[in-house]
Amino acid sequence: MCFELDSVPPVPVIRGAAVSHEDLVLEAADGNTFAAFAAAPEEPVDVGVVILPDVRGLYRFYEELALRFAERGISAVALDYFGRTAGVAKRGDDFEYMKHVEQTTTDSIQADVGAAIGYLRGKGVRAIFTVGFCFGGRNSWLSAAGGHGLAGAIGFYGRPGEGRDSTPGPAQRASELDAPILALQAGADQNITADDNAAFDDALTAAGVEHEIVTYEGAPHSFFDRSQEQFATASADAWTRALAFIEHHSSRPASV
Repeated sequence: MCFELDSVPPVPVIRGAAVSHEDLVLEAADGNTFAAFAAAPEEPVDVGVVILPDVRGLYRFYEELALRFAERGISAVALDYFGRTAGVAKRGDDFEYMKHVEQTTTDSIQADVGAAIGYLRGKGVRAIFTVGFCFGGRNSWLSAAGGHGLAGAIGFYGRPGEGRDSTPGPAQRASELDAPILALQAGADQNITADDNAAFDDALTAAGVEHEIVTYEGAPHSFFDRSQEQFATASADAWTRALAFIEHHSSRPASV
């Protein structure tokens, strides 16, 4: 399962932080328009993240997460996957997302990631990371093969192997990944096994890709959620690692 619709990130709000936010409609290079949500510190910064949601696309959890990044001095854009098939309007809780997920492709998602990156670069952001969850975790890592000049790619409980339609995953495309990788995996994930994670580790090592794979033993898929109080320690550690990864690699020069 992915997040419940009333889920919120298990990240403390920084009260009084000077941030701005806005709903966006961005345009990809292929002409697609899609919804996005941007949050940024009031003062200009040169580090940013593109947030790739789970299978349901853009909704409150990811807007809140963008705000949490902005409160910590990181510009953020959370994107939606379904502009091509569902338009850019806000959607209700009864949105039937899977039929839209099935119509996405790696190329279409990367076109939209490129537009979000372009938006951040237009705001003066120099070092850009992708951060994804579930479906978005996989596509975050694949973004490192997208020619975007990323400073790094972070994925929470993403599938590293082949897709259900046998499309190559990050493990199969490890030699194409041109940015450091952070994988934050759930040890009790019913669909992503320890063998899957080990194979990803081996593929990244063989390809010479700088990486870290962290597995939270006993944690289920989508543990990064305030309602999952029993996994609060894992969530706090994952958030700390993500911020540390961004800080460590933010001086990495862009390749494009």
